[in-house]
Amino acid sequence: MNITSEEDLKQLIKEDPWMMEILETAMLLELPEWWICAGFVRSKVWDALHGFEERTPLPDVDVIYYDKHNLHEDEEKRLEQKLRSLNPTIPWSVKNQARMHVINHLAAPYTSSVDAISKFPETATALGVSLSEEKGLILTAPHGIEDVVNMLLRPTPHFTENKNLTPIYEERLLKKDWKSIWPRLRAYSAG
Repeated sequence: MNITSEEDLKQLIKEDPWMMEILETAMLLELPEWWICAGFVRSKVWDALHGFEERTPLPDVDVIYYDKHNLHEDEEKRLEQKLRSLNPTIPWSVKNQARMHVINHLAAPYTSSVDAISKFPETATALGVSLSEEKGLILTAPHGIEDVVNMLLRPTPHFTENKNLTPIYEERLLKKDWKSIWPRLRAYSAG
């Protein structure tokens, strides 16, 4: 499998009925600035590049959105329940990025869902997909796709510029142990 462009990456997802069904299910919530992000995209790319016949199981499917007018965690739980009622086989996780700066111990709030994605720990994880009203696939990759398609793990600028976040990045590398699943990965220290 050769993925060299954003169009290649989008085509990879479009050809996966399971992923498209998940996107279409999330779209039913009609959330503002919604994306399915992180491992949902990253793992698909790494599985394809490793030639895996079966997909690597996901601990969760991250649906994010941005709504400054309802910052209650209960709303996220209600949305997760709605998604579970639509497709109970998926481990849904729903988070409003308008409130996640508090959870992530950041002084400044995120300005949008894409701003939040840009501040994920790893560049290869800072990816999201969504659907247009016409169900066209949309990709956001604030740091490009080069790292994910070259199987590089490195911190996003947000994590390199904020040294207090370095331990979080380093801890994630150890805890996630992605190299045990995708052995061709190369990881870089935040320091």
